[in-house]
Amino acid sequence: MNFGTPLSSSALRVMLLGSGELGKELIIALQRLGVETIAVDRYAHAPGQQVAHRAHVIDMSDAHALRALVEMEKPHLIVPEIEAIATAELLAIESEGLCQVIPSARAAHLTMNRAGIRRLAAETLHLPTSPYRFADSLDSLRDAIHAHIGLPCIVKPVMSSSGKGQSRITREEDIPIAWDYAAEAARVDYGEVIVEGIVDFDFEITLLTVRALAEKGQIHTAFCAPIGHRQVNGDYVESWQPQVMSAAALTRARYIAQQVTDNLGGYGIFGVELFVKGDEVWFSEVSPRPHDTGMVTLCTQYQNEFELHARAILGLPVDTRLREQGASAVIYGGITADAPSYQGLAEALAVPCSDVRLFGKPNALPARRMGVALATAESTGIARERAGLAASRVHLFQTPR
Repeated sequence: MNFGTPLSSSALRVMLLGSGELGKELIIALQRLGVETIAVDRYAHAPGQQVAHRAHVIDMSDAHALRALVEMEKPHLIVPEIEAIATAELLAIESEGLCQVIPSARAAHLTMNRAGIRRLAAETLHLPTSPYRFADSLDSLRDAIHAHIGLPCIVKPVMSSSGKGQSRITREEDIPIAWDYAAEAARVDYGEVIVEGIVDFDFEITLLTVRALAEKGQIHTAFCAPIGHRQVNGDYVESWQPQVMSAAALTRARYIAQQVTDNLGGYGIFGVELFVKGDEVWFSEVSPRPHDTGMVTLCTQYQNEFELHARAILGLPVDTRLREQGASAVIYGGITADAPSYQGLAEALAVPCSDVRLFGKPNALPARRMGVALATAESTGIARERAGLAASRVHLFQTPR
């Protein structure tokens, strides 16, 4: 791959579809390698758009708008960063040779909804997963629960992100509420949900799995240390690295992750989510891009997940080694506000071995991620305490007008 000069005819151009907080860090990593970056999102002034060379606002699920933008910008690489994209159009764009999709258009298409990736894992690769059924109506959801899955269970839209639209059902009267919430919160309403049985697990992990070129030009799969995380209503609240697990479970987790990522193909980082109980491991989900729980790698690894993704997609060597133990904790909006202001940053950074990343989102909502606190320590337990304390000291308020 040729590396040129940004904003010149020799530039290597990378277009991100989705430019939130993960896209912002990836753009920074790409720019450090001399890449010209184009940030696309559905709203103006998204975090990644604030640091990219150019920015565009379009409905990325609109195939015509997506193609028109690709034909205008002529990127060499397209990096999907969210699920709500016209992936069928990406398949056509890639097949016509207009550009390369990362990790591939097929991978983006398969993983954009839970139906495709769950069937791949369970029915094609025969990997262990939670029991599941798909439902395309309230009646079929009731039937799936009563006849196959049982209560309690989890209902999710086939396509969403950050836990949006996810419900835990424990009672009959929860079913219609879960159906409505899944439809309302999904990035794109396909009129279908997945209902999953509860897996009795000890903890869940994200295993960041990197497909990159090795010294002799062959594809090599490398793994980061497992990341433990805690979720509330399906949304990540904190993460830590490494998560302690048995050698047998780690070997099994790596096997499952490689089976899935080998099938998806391409280059880059994959966030493989897994349930673990003792030595047993179940596949949950996979994202063919940096993962929100992986923000902890900003303080723990020699190369964080964004640097790993940037290097891998550009054909450069990667280093997944852990540098030190650490944790991340989400800073929530807490309020509804336009152009919010922040207080408590000095107090947060007074926490030993801490750091804070504010995303710069133009609008705050009570449950919206507006930043993340990071901390390192001699143990993940102490790092979690530090990150949580730092996050708790940052507060948002409405800027007076």
